[in-house]
Amino acid sequence: MNTPFQSDRSIVKPRSEFEKSLDTSFIWLTRVFALAIVAVLLWIAIEVAIEATPAIREFGARFLAESTWNPVNNIYGVLPQVYGTLVSSFLGLLISVPIGVGTAILLSENWLPLSIRTVLVFLVELLAAIPSVVYGIWGIFVLIPPLTALGRWLNSSFGWLPIFSTVPTGPGMFPAGIILGIMTLPIITAISRDALISVPSSLRQAAFGLGATRWETIFKVILPAAFSGIVSAVMLALGRAMGETMAVTMLIGNSNRISPSLFAPANTISSLLANQFAEASGLQVSALMYAALILFVLTLIVNVLAELIVLRVKRL
Repeated sequence: MNTPFQSDRSIVKPRSEFEKSLDTSFIWLTRVFALAIVAVLLWIAIEVAIEATPAIREFGARFLAESTWNPVNNIYGVLPQVYGTLVSSFLGLLISVPIGVGTAILLSENWLPLSIRTVLVFLVELLAAIPSVVYGIWGIFVLIPPLTALGRWLNSSFGWLPIFSTVPTGPGMFPAGIILGIMTLPIITAISRDALISVPSSLRQAAFGLGATRWETIFKVILPAAFSGIVSAVMLALGRAMGETMAVTMLIGNSNRISPSLFAPANTISSLLANQFAEASGLQVSALMYAALILFVLTLIVNVLAELIVLRVKRL
């Protein structure tokens, strides 16, 4: 008489040579695609670095510390653009991370009927399909007027604070940060929701079995288990915010000055490239390539830090 284990083994058929060949081909195909992605990435970096070489030789590290961008005298520096890129991106994440993670928790728990959750998920993901230029137009005609009124009240009431020290006149860091928060919201929500849903239900049941409340289960079990996925979502959103061009160019004011005030006009590297690349020539093209290379390196550093954070969390 066969044991259940022996019976199961008799059911499993050995793989044919064709199936083994198909698996091996698929593995090698995925390896080729992965190496192709790395090759394309290196190709882009090398091409940008080659085009930026004249500006690198001319300005060196001074390019990062110089605040002047003067094509007439061939004096270039991207300190205001680096500052504007980092501040507007982090301002956007400051808005989108709590809202996005909170929305992901709402959509992954059974608080709402399935039909309503399905509609909300569709609407959140639809935000990612709106072209950035539409966000820019919406920001100019809908977002800036009330923000300007709010900014004038904050300036008159709390103008002694550096972040409110400028009288808002329209475009500036504040509306650009808000629009980046809206544009990165679907990325954080969708990926965080997938990470929360992927947490094994046995963890939730074990927490309930030990007497934990629903909120204790969410904050002490579900969120820590999905932390790596949520961090990946935030870092991906940060990369999206740092590289956003059209909407930010239309809303940030494009001023090459550094100001601590959120209401002052500013600039980003992407906006600088969008505004000047079409009419640039000579050393200015090389300087713009140098700025693009800096943006590339900043994005790479952000992604490496994200991977290090995820690895460190997995070891705990």
